[in-house]
Amino acid sequence: MNNKPSYLSKEGLSKLRDELEEMVNVRRSEVAARIHDAKEHGDLSENAEYEDAKNEQAFVEGRIQSLESLIKNAILIDEHHSTEHVQIGSTVVVESDDGKETYTIVGSAEAAPRDGKISNESPVGRALLGHKKGEKVSVSVPAGSFTYRIVGIS
Repeated sequence: MNNKPSYLSKEGLSKLRDELEEMVNVRRSEVAARIHDAKEHGDLSENAEYEDAKNEQAFVEGRIQSLESLIKNAILIDEHHSTEHVQIGSTVVVESDDGKETYTIVGSAEAAPRDGKISNESPVGRALLGHKKGEKVSVSVPAGSFTYRIVGIS
């Protein structure tokens, strides 16, 4: 089992707990009912419905384990963090040759790059951590490297 800390906001932790509750109390019993119904149809060796239900059961059980691990190893992101330097939970406005962009640094479990939420483990997130407003940060990504200037931290 993975014991790596997972940085989460209160909202993110709440969403994971809700998903876990849904998986344990609803999805698990739905899949069990599907397996039971599929068994009623006889020969299991050629029963695609049974095979599909068993695959879904494996997915649900795996997801339950993942969620339990994330919640067990959760470290809440401090909502009242410093605006002096970039840290997990910071919203950072950066400027590059392509213009201004805004990122919120979150844990990998909550990362949603399309929504501007980047992981502290991503190349950009890792490069920004610890820097102050006005500093220039060089970021290396698979597509090459570029420079950001930190315009604001909140």
